[in-house]
Amino acid sequence: MKAHLLILAAMVPLPLPAAVLSPQWSVADKPLAEYFRRETRALSDQCLTNVQTAEDWRNRAPELRRQLGEMLGLAPLPPRTDLQATVTKRFEHDTFTVENLHFQSRPGLYVTANLYVPKGLAKPAPAILYVCGHGPVITNGVSYGTKAGAQQYGIWFARNGYVCLILDTLESGEILGQHHGTYSQNMWWWNSRGYTPGGVECWNGMRALDYLSTRPEVDTNRFGITGRSGGGAYSWYVTAMDDRIKAAAPTAGITDLENYVVDGAVEGHCDCMFFVNTYRWDYPQLAALAAPRPLLICNTDADNIFPLDGVVRLRDKVRRVYDLLGAGDKCGLAITPGPHKDTQELQVPVMRWFNRHLKGEETSVENAAVKMFSPQQLKVFDTLPGDAVNARIHETFVEAAKPTLPKSNEDWSKMRDEWLAGLRAKSFPSLARTDESAATFIFNPVNGHHQWRFQASGANLFIATRADEKAERVILTAEFLKMGGRLAPRTPGAWHGQISFSRLDTNALVNPKRIASAPVEKVDVAALVRKEVQLRRRHMLLGETADAQRVADLVRAIRAIRASKEFSNLPIRLEADGDMAVNALYASLFVPVDELVLTHLPKSHMSGPDYLNVLRILDIPQAVAMASERCRVELRGVNEADWSYATQTARTLGREKNLRFNADPPAR
Repeated sequence: MKAHLLILAAMVPLPLPAAVLSPQWSVADKPLAEYFRRETRALSDQCLTNVQTAEDWRNRAPELRRQLGEMLGLAPLPPRTDLQATVTKRFEHDTFTVENLHFQSRPGLYVTANLYVPKGLAKPAPAILYVCGHGPVITNGVSYGTKAGAQQYGIWFARNGYVCLILDTLESGEILGQHHGTYSQNMWWWNSRGYTPGGVECWNGMRALDYLSTRPEVDTNRFGITGRSGGGAYSWYVTAMDDRIKAAAPTAGITDLENYVVDGAVEGHCDCMFFVNTYRWDYPQLAALAAPRPLLICNTDADNIFPLDGVVRLRDKVRRVYDLLGAGDKCGLAITPGPHKDTQELQVPVMRWFNRHLKGEETSVENAAVKMFSPQQLKVFDTLPGDAVNARIHETFVEAAKPTLPKSNEDWSKMRDEWLAGLRAKSFPSLARTDESAATFIFNPVNGHHQWRFQASGANLFIATRADEKAERVILTAEFLKMGGRLAPRTPGAWHGQISFSRLDTNALVNPKRIASAPVEKVDVAALVRKEVQLRRRHMLLGETADAQRVADLVRAIRAIRASKEFSNLPIRLEADGDMAVNALYASLFVPVDELVLTHLPKSHMSGPDYLNVLRILDIPQAVAMASERCRVELRGVNEADWSYATQTARTLGREKNLRFNADPPAR
């Protein structure tokens, strides 16, 4: 009697690294932690190693800036539209004037700010752009902006002879936006779009320089930038992207991947702190883009979200670039005692740094940074503008691809090849490593059954048949495994199926949802979800996503099946449901299968799995069209009308028979 060969591919959670361990999980086995360490070490070890001379840096820097712009959603740069700058209120102190103002960095993207201008200026003065971090000032539901909480720095700089513009943040300005899309809002499509709110903050800072350049009080050849925590991060971005910054002093706004990923500091940061790491950078590459301009890196010695050891490692790599450029004295490091807290001790070195490099002075700092105004005095709007797009700028800041229908086979071939190249380069970088990875099958007869175990890159997949049966095809079922009836974190790198042969009907497929793992008692589901979120964010920092890793694992498994003497001549049918169906779909684009059966396939990456930048290339309907060119595709439990792109493309290419729909899939 012949039987189908069942391969159950079920994602199960691996033990977590010590920094993110759930109390219910053992620390005895830590393969995922080791994966994070290994990948982080690889990126750290290659960071800036191709820069050995000053000429190397001059040749590399323009491309690094281009890459950074892309990873911030700023490639190409948006058009510099009319700022429509408006001063809504002006009031005076004895030594300076304060202006409450707003401008639009893009149409409808309002930036609220306070400008502090010293009185009695005899000539244009140096200007400091102070970018705020996460310090909302909200009373009775009214937001006064982060600038109200940071006013002491505008006052301080103005009393020391600087024009100072303090910007509100996107998330905590007078018009509230969003920084926490992947952190807490389940907006994983931000990764798919290649969007980070850090890109908005950077653009707002660059347009703020445009505004300052219109002010007669400002010497446009002497711009400095500083900010703390989130503002420190935006200081790095603006400095790297805009040469008009002549001196920078970011405070507590950066560390390296070892701190973020291995030590878990990512869990203390919202999404604005990070670029979408398409090019797999470590953070010294961002910091080095300040070179050779004067740069003071400021931090405390007990900052739990910007640990000192990572800051020092970063500074050492950046200092080497400065030394190559003959500017070692322009790369400073200021460390003061304390936790992640705004302190006067940390700000004094900043003022001295700007005095030295923007004024050419070594005078001591005498005036203290103190607050003088109520939040109400510093408020820009009496009534918020009705055309503001701040709250939904994440929907439009990075433009999604708009694929057109092919008009011919030649047109299709060109589009398809460009999409596949883009996916490999920008969404699935580990496929290149998958191409080189070895995979083996280990045969192990168990109680009258044949059992094979697939091993590759730490993955395990068990395959079994009855000893007296001959398989006629391979059915590979990609599935998320439930733990004890509860959803467990879906982490990449492990495939594991356990089949009870007493339940195996050799004439039908096994329902994988009936195959249970060992029960897990007293699982805190909410805690598991939080941990899963932070694990997924770690993957982005390493230049990929958890679901992209699952695609790579499927590719490995199928390649191993194709290469094995036991199964190489058998047709492969790949099945999956829901989000895993998307992973199966994309895997079929990179390794051949004979049939795809996809149930409840999401219509878009706006609601389906996230792969970096994929929505800048295509969406799921275009991937279905590509798959149907390669194999038979059946979509179950979907509305055929939602897949017009795939059906029209199949019709144009004469492949209608390859694409089938089943609106009522069998119950599982």
